[in-house]
Amino acid sequence: MEELVKTFHIDANLLLAQFVNFTIVLVVLYKFAYKPVLKTLNDRTDKIEKGLKDAEDAQKKLTEISEKEKETLKKAKEEGQKIISAAEAAAAKNKEELLGEAKNQADKILVEAAKKIEDEKKKMLGEIKSEVAGLVVAAAEKIISEKIDAEKEKELIEKAIE
Repeated sequence: MEELVKTFHIDANLLLAQFVNFTIVLVVLYKFAYKPVLKTLNDRTDKIEKGLKDAEDAQKKLTEISEKEKETLKKAKEEGQKIISAAEAAAAKNKEELLGEAKNQADKILVEAAKKIEDEKKKMLGEIKSEVAGLVVAAAEKIISEKIDAEKEKELIEKAIE
């Protein structure tokens, strides 16, 4: 080994000094360079992982919101159909009620018209009877040539009408 030391000109003191210097440089680099770089890399890794996790959470929330939106639209359509059905049923019911009322009013008008016609008929018959009675009396006066008193006139009128 001595030969090796002499061949390569290795000095033990110099080797020891280089070892101490290397250790000092290694400690300084570890403390002031390696730790900050390692801390920066770890922080950056944490930020990336957090970003990926946030992206996954956002995707889940987006999916949930999309599902809720579809469900809400479905419910809204169902409620709309119910409202339309109810409105159609109410319209049909109102139509039937209006038709019933119109029919009732038409029936009332027909009954009133029939009653008025009957009253007019009775009134006209009464007038005709009076006129016929007057004509019968006039004809009877001409035939008999004398005036009949009121009681006899009434009897003749009643006989002529029957």
